[in-house]
Formats: sequence, C-alpha cells, structure tokens
Amino acid sequence: MNQPELARRLGTPDAVMIGLGSMIGAGVFAVFAPAAQAAGSWLLVGLVIAAVVAYANATSSAQLAAQYPRSGGTYVYGRERLGPWWGFLAGWGFVIGKTASCAAMALTFATYAVPEPWQRPSAIAAVVFLAAVNYRGVTRTAFLTRVIVVIVLVVLAVTVGLGLGAVAGGASSTAVPAQPVSGYGVLQSAGLLFFAFAGYARLATLGEEVREPARTIPRAIVVALSGAVVVYAVVGATVLAVLGPDRLATAVSPLSDMVRAGDHGWAVPVVAAGGALASLGALLALIAGLGRTTLAMARARDLPVALAAVHERFRVPHRAEIAVAAVVCGLLLVVDLRGAIGFSSFGVLVYYLVANLAAWTQDGGHRRYPRALQLVGMIGCGVLALTLPWQSVLAGTAVFAGGALLRAARLLIERRRRRPAA
Repeated sequence: MNQPELARRLGTPDAVMIGLGSMIGAGVFAVFAPAAQAAGSWLLVGLVIAAVVAYANATSSAQLAAQYPRSGGTYVYGRERLGPWWGFLAGWGFVIGKTASCAAMALTFATYAVPEPWQRPSAIAAVVFLAAVNYRGVTRTAFLTRVIVVIVLVVLAVTVGLGLGAVAGGASSTAVPAQPVSGYGVLQSAGLLFFAFAGYARLATLGEEVREPARTIPRAIVVALSGAVVVYAVVGATVLAVLGPDRLATAVSPLSDMVRAGDHGWAVPVVAAGGALASLGALLALIAGLGRTTLAMARARDLPVALAAVHERFRVPHRAEIAVAAVVCGLLLVVDLRGAIGFSSFGVLVYYLVANLAAWTQDGGHRRYPRALQLVGMIGCGVLALTLPWQSVLAGTAVFAGGALLRAARLLIERRRRRPAA
C-alpha cells in the first residue's frame, strides 16, 4: 500500500535550528565532567578529535541526504547503497538506542526541573507534551526548537561571561591533574564529546520535510555542526580555566560550580533552567528523528507496516510518533536509563560507520566531498568504539544480534508464506 509523503515545509534556518537543538542539549551542561575525568587538562584536545570525526561523518550524511532526500537517514542510505541488511543494522541501532536516549533525556530534564518525588511524572509529562507538538506538524517542532535554542544560548552566554569574570578576578584554578593523562584517556574523552555532536543526524532523518533538500540539508548540517563546535569549545575552555581539571572531573554540575566560583550564586537557578530547556530541546529533536526513522523502517516492512501511516492534515508519521512516545513513557515507568544506555553510544558509532561506507560508494555525479573524509569517518568510528567500556560494547552487540535474529525470522516466515503449496 502506497503511503502519502511528508510535506516539505522546512527551510535552511529551520533545519539549522533543529540541528543545533539536537546538539546543544543537556550534554553541554554535563559532558565536560566525564571528559575531564578521562583527559584532564587535555580535554580540549579530545574536543578537537571529536569535532574532526563529527565533521567527517557529517559530510557523509550531507552528501547522502542530497541524493536521497527521504525520511530515515542512514537506514535509507544503507539500503540504497549497501543493501537491506546494512540499512537495517543502522536503523535498528538508531531506533533502539535513541529510544533509550529519549527516556534518559526526559529524566535529565526532570532532574533539573523538579524534586525527586516528581521526576518520573514530570519526565512522562514532558514526553507527552513534546510528542503532541511533533504531532501537530514539523513547523511546530521547528518553532519550539528555535525558542528553546535561543534561550539556552542566552543562558550559556551569561554563564560564560560570569566564568570569564571569575578568571579575570583571579578565581580560576591552575591545578594539574592528580593522575597522568594517557592517549587512551584523550580518545575516551573524544568519544564522550562526539556523542554530544551526533545530533546532526536528525537533519538527515527529516530529509523528506526540507525544501530544496539537495541544497538545504548539506548546508544546514555543516552550519549547525560548526555552530555547536564553537559553543562547546567556548564553554569547555571557560569551565576548564575556572575549575581546573581536578575540580571539573568531580563536578556534578560543572556550569553551576563555575558560576559559584565567581560568587554568583544567584545564577545557579538560571543554569538549572538552561539545562532543563536544553534537555527538552534535545528530546524534541530525538522524538522527531525517531518517528521518521520508524516511518522509513515500517515502509520497508522492517517494523510493523501500520507505523508507516502519514496524517492527512498534519503530514507527520503520527502512528510512529505515538508508538515512540508510548514506549518511552513505558520505559520511564519501570527503569532508570540514565546510567544504562551505553549500547546507545555503540549504536551511534555503527550508524555512522554505515553512513561512511554508503557515502564511499557514491560516484562523481553525487560526490561533494573527497573519499578521504569518509575514510577518516570510518577509522574514527572504529577507534572511538574501542574506547567504550566493554560493558557498552557487549550490550550494543547483543542489541544488534537480537535485531538481526528478529529480521531473519521475519524473512523466513515471509518466504514460507510465498512458497507455493505442494
């Protein structure tokens, strides 16, 4: 059954804001502590490595999105360039991993916003509200994302300004790390920081809703990633200068500690509000991206076909979005995924590995960037995957193996159904 396509309603500014909302999420408020724990004063070197790998992967996504401007991102690219199994692996890793990430991001929002007894109900309410926004159409998603991004950038600007004031006033720390820094630690910090940048994939999953996709998507991906890298570099350098690597590595809320270091305790609630809003922005983009990837997988029968429906009025994958929201709310009721989604990181790296492999096969007519960048992306994904804790690698491998078994069983059942009776 042919399903109607989604409506092309997003221009370049909308696409850039959605990309920024995906990347400037709660990570900028929290990721620097574990990154400093791994790399110490070499944190900014890890940031540079993460940015290089992210840029290589982003150019692959941009090049593929220009040729295949459809919902689904790397799931579609893998199927078109490498075969159905490659696409399935990318899509499965994205859907399963990012569903867990949605639950974790909702809990992160609630942690910033309300006391402990109200966190789970607030997290569920946030998912329902943002799913309702997405349901009303992609332009509503873009508008709310724009509002959130602007407010979060203002909060970050105020926070960095107060941090620089602390440096000028002599409140900065110059203590050296207690533990020697290793190359492995720098790479591990790069892996942590890379996942903060990985939100530009959301633009590729929205490929069916962007006007002039061959021009808009590549431009929006590069602009959004460049903007996010600048923000992370400025914030990271400032918080490292104020707190020093030792204090930063043990900070629960690094940006709050930074404003306290300059005797600006009044700004702590401002930072908390920024963290809550940033979490909502990332969650909004995650739900939208998951809905579109679920739509693409349902169209190809890798997920239930009923999820391929498109709303006649709002032109959104409404059943897919409802299903995603329901699963996330179910997870929020029974488990705490903030510390148990390592396989999501593993899945992201597999997702981009497939994207780079797919972009490597594109011919001159569709090639926008040299193959060397795809090679950098492939090597980068492999190296960063090796820096993940073994538990994350094991969990990620199990998730992919389970998905492969389910798909193999479905294909076997369909083959037997098509076999003529003896």
